[in-house]
Order: sequence, then C-alpha cells, then structure tokens
Amino acid sequence: MDFDIRKIRDILPHRFPLLLVDRVVAMQADKDIYAYKNITINEEIFCGHFPTQPIYPGVFIIEGLAQAGGILAFTSMFGIDTTSDGKIVYFMSIDKAKFRNPVIPGDRLDYRLNVLKHKGSIWLLEGKAFVGEKLVAEAELMAKIIDNKEQS
Repeated sequence: MDFDIRKIRDILPHRFPLLLVDRVVAMQADKDIYAYKNITINEEIFCGHFPTQPIYPGVFIIEGLAQAGGILAFTSMFGIDTTSDGKIVYFMSIDKAKFRNPVIPGDRLDYRLNVLKHKGSIWLLEGKAFVGEKLVAEAELMAKIIDNKEQS
C-alpha cells in the first residue's frame, strides 16, 4: 500500500508547514506503518534551528511519527478510502522518547511504527525514526481519534 502526498492530505488535517509525512511506503491495518519525510534545507525551521548548523528538531521528529501513526489509526478504523472529515487524532501521551542522532538537510527520515495496543479509538504505538539504518529517535505514543468539533 503506497500513499502519495495527495492521499496523506486526505487523511491528515495538517498542512504546511506542519505536514511532516511525504509518503507512506507500506502499511498493514492494525499492525504497522512505514512512511518517510525528506528533510531539505528549505524547511522553515532551519532559519532559526540553527542557521549555521541546521539540525531538524526532535519535537518535529516525534510529530512526524505521530502523524504516521494517525494515518495508521485512521485507515485501520475506517478503511483506506477514509478522509479525516469529522475526525481528528489527539495525542494523549509521549513516553520513552529518546533522541539518538541528529537529522540534517539531505536526510530521508524514515518512520516505522508498530501497534502495541488498540482498544476502541485509543491507540498505543511504538515509533522509531531512522536515517538509513541509523536509529535517530524513538518513542511510545498514545493517541485517540475523536470527533472534530470544528467540523461537526
């Protein structure tokens, strides 16, 4: 299953500059997802983080993992033809977050997430981010899909 940016935009409500998933390469409902983001020097964040030594912020890596997890949760619950209309994923917790190596412009940030537990609309995911085979960050993420009151 391969989702391009158009399909990702149908599922996630995020938009520039905070849409942090470029492509979904593989996904198994209720099990796992493999997605990525290409990191370029054109990212707005590099204007200030850091102008002379650009490093992609860890909080953006975690957010990218969460967005990939949101795609997995949405499609697992509502099917691959789903859109985010009327629903939104809320973060409930971030645990065991660790940052192992810096991410810099030119890197491809690979997101790999596995479902640890799923009950109703609540999802517990193990996420790992890689550049090549090098682990750059990891965390356990808990999220819940709820009705989007702005859309209802």
